[in-house]
Amino acid sequence: MSLTVLMNAGPWLPVPPRGYGGIENVIAALVPPLRRLGVRVILATVKDSTLEADERIHLFNEGQFGLLQRPYNQVSGIAHAHQQAVIRVLQARTDIDLVHDHLEVVGLSTLAAMGPATPPVLHTLHWDLAKHPELYRHFHGGGRVWVNGVSASQLARAPQALRDHSVGYIHLATPLAVHADQRPVPVKNDYLVMLSRITPAKGQHIGVRLAHQVGFSLILAGPVGPYRTPAALAAARHDPAALQNPDVRYWYEQVAPYVDDVRVRWIGTVAGRERDALVAGAQASLFPLQWEEPGGTAVVESLALGTPVVGLARGCLPELITHEDTGLLTDNPEELPDLILAASKLDPRRCLQEAARRFTPAVMAERYLQLYQRVRQLSGEAPQPARPAQPG
Repeated sequence: MSLTVLMNAGPWLPVPPRGYGGIENVIAALVPPLRRLGVRVILATVKDSTLEADERIHLFNEGQFGLLQRPYNQVSGIAHAHQQAVIRVLQARTDIDLVHDHLEVVGLSTLAAMGPATPPVLHTLHWDLAKHPELYRHFHGGGRVWVNGVSASQLARAPQALRDHSVGYIHLATPLAVHADQRPVPVKNDYLVMLSRITPAKGQHIGVRLAHQVGFSLILAGPVGPYRTPAALAAARHDPAALQNPDVRYWYEQVAPYVDDVRVRWIGTVAGRERDALVAGAQASLFPLQWEEPGGTAVVESLALGTPVVGLARGCLPELITHEDTGLLTDNPEELPDLILAASKLDPRRCLQEAARRFTPAVMAERYLQLYQRVRQLSGEAPQPARPAQPG
């Protein structure tokens, strides 16, 4: 299919990210198979992105993620500055068939405000839809802007106005799933892992307490606010500005007291082979979620590395995990200790097989191509209706 798509990744992290970066990892997984399907991709990102694309747009030289949790009046212009650069391109060109937008709030609202001057837009909702109730309750895309979710449970919680603009949902993918079923079963070691940004919603405070209560080893991997390593966080320990960050306060108040480097370790952000080896070697990935997880990038990565998931059945997890097959889920936090002890009985082969079947970038790209056609048809740009994507 001959389409030119402007893929708006936003200004926060390079694509692919160096370590943490759920949205940017999704885009890095999506663009290559789209291009193999004949889609021409213009990537709006930051200058130090390394993902191959047909063209690039950037305003900032590097990702601005380190500033993201500063007070609103200090950072509100960052996303708008990036988006202004995107809009200038859209206004100057006539060859862009569709915008696939991933920029939270700012992308959705500014593109909708352009009205008929914008190409058809598909805005992917990667986050908790309760965050912006005023925008979502009153959203109107003017017949040009449509949305998709990353799970059925996420869209089920959306306000009606947003659901009226939905063209479906597509589960996330990971390059690690490609031929996962053909790889050897990883050798398992005696630890569990939690790989995510350290923040209350991910439940690290639950995980570290369980490690001491049940008696298992737990490795935490991911940033604390803008701090990617234990050394960087330690250097900022007495900086009042650092302690204004809610994730840093959460770390010191609820997680750090249990990090003894014996039962519980925090190793900071990991990426590439180090990340893969860490997850593949774990008995299980632990997800004691304290929110309705919308997408679950770390969940599909865990399956693709042959590691079952143990966690609370919240958000998208019941859509991604088959209980007693690729993981163990419960609605009752008091049952987590028993599930953790039972995780070693699960077969890692089943995780690898399901990842290869459901969560490859090629599967995700085919489904997005269906949504692109659907959005163009709804916007009056494509004469033939396309069947909406069926999530896997």
